[in-house]
Amino acid sequence: MNTVNAISKDEVMVVHTLLSTKFGCIYADVFKVGCNMALRITDLLSLKFEDLDLIAKEVHIMEGKTGKLRPIRLNAPAIEVIKKRRKNYPHHTYLFEVDCNRAKEKPISRVSISRVFKEAGDMLGLTINTHSMRKSRGKAMFDAGLPVEKIAKVLNHGSTTTTLRYIGIEKEQIMQTYDDFEL
Repeated sequence: MNTVNAISKDEVMVVHTLLSTKFGCIYADVFKVGCNMALRITDLLSLKFEDLDLIAKEVHIMEGKTGKLRPIRLNAPAIEVIKKRRKNYPHHTYLFEVDCNRAKEKPISRVSISRVFKEAGDMLGLTINTHSMRKSRGKAMFDAGLPVEKIAKVLNHGSTTTTLRYIGIEKEQIMQTYDDFEL
């Protein structure tokens, strides 16, 4: 299995644009919301419109992997996508529902999203998959100066060591020491 990395904020924008122009709005919407909510793909795809409180700007997720309850603030980019999808697909139950007769009231598959994200990444020379959204959110917070402890809480990690390794900081910082401390 290939390791995927967090991508930069600029790369997130490029991937989103490519997804929306070459692969369709559902993939671009999944990517945008995924990057903004930092959810695992299975939790993201399980979101129903009725779960999303746009007035309070929040959603409470019971994480599938950990079984932990996780409150999440819906920020402006996520709300924009949610409102657009609700307007365009008023009959859908799921936020990212397949719009075909064979799969009524089912979210788009994780496999489909993985395939498209990999293809988009290959086109751009990036190693990305569905987990890249979550990792990129963590990396963006770190790059903006948020303390690792806070990022670990946001990602629901048990330790900051996990968070640093998860967003690739440990390797990046070790490699940087070779440039910073020349003898």
